[in-house]
Amino acid sequence: MRDENKFRSVNRILGDRPRLGPFPADQIFPWSVIAILNVFIFNYMLKTSWLGTGLSIAWGWATWWLLSSNQEFFGKFVAVPRITRGYKRHNS
Repeated sequence: MRDENKFRSVNRILGDRPRLGPFPADQIFPWSVIAILNVFIFNYMLKTSWLGTGLSIAWGWATWWLLSSNQEFFGKFVAVPRITRGYKRHNS
């Protein structure tokens, strides 16, 4: 048995999505907009504390990440096959 189809990876990140640290690079602009809007709405208009503003920013980021990364997060959930009980005549 020959190993003709086995390739050795030279660059581990080849083919991966671009990242800035642990965060995907395509999330940085939407997260910035969410943070700026939340600071403006919750801190300046509603006069909440920085803790409330930070929690609203984290909630917005988590919601955006969950909705926009459907191929990574929701792709993990594969439908389970439906198993039913049936009867069949025995053929010898």
